[in-house]
Amino acid sequence: MSVGTEDEDLGSYARALGARLRAIRTQQHLSLHGVERKSGGRWKAVVVGSYERGDRAISVQRLAELAEFYGVPVNALLPRGGRPPATTTTVPAGNALTRLVINLSRLDTLADDETTALRRVVSAIRRQRGDRLNPMLPIRHADLDTLALLYGTTTSGMTEKLVRWQVLAPESLILDGEP
Repeated sequence: MSVGTEDEDLGSYARALGARLRAIRTQQHLSLHGVERKSGGRWKAVVVGSYERGDRAISVQRLAELAEFYGVPVNALLPRGGRPPATTTTVPAGNALTRLVINLSRLDTLADDETTALRRVVSAIRRQRGDRLNPMLPIRHADLDTLALLYGTTTSGMTEKLVRWQVLAPESLILDGEP
């Protein structure tokens, strides 16, 4: 796939995500300025509008916060029917819609049974990659698929768990919804 085609596919996904964001907002009978007012200025109308037009990428953390503001699960904001295209070449910053990065310092603070499998997988990935010093660990689609299988969920369900556990680094960007 050429970079031009990837850019078009990423733009198409961003517009589909924006359409979902707009649909949820309008279902709640909110204008863009209404979102800004209701949120006490936390969500600026211009920023939400740029997400809805697909002009601006939204991080996983911000998407989770917006879902909480709207009172819906994260996957309700994700486009139906597919993933953003997998990229095989470098895509300009701001267009890479498939990046998840685990904050290992945050993960180390979690000691509950529910995160045991995540900690084991992360440890194995770090050994395999030979990267034991970096405090951040990028997660590939295959890694996320493995985690989803271990947790008996979908990749979007696993993404929601990572968001709920607050282990994603700020540079993480929205992944996808299941078909």
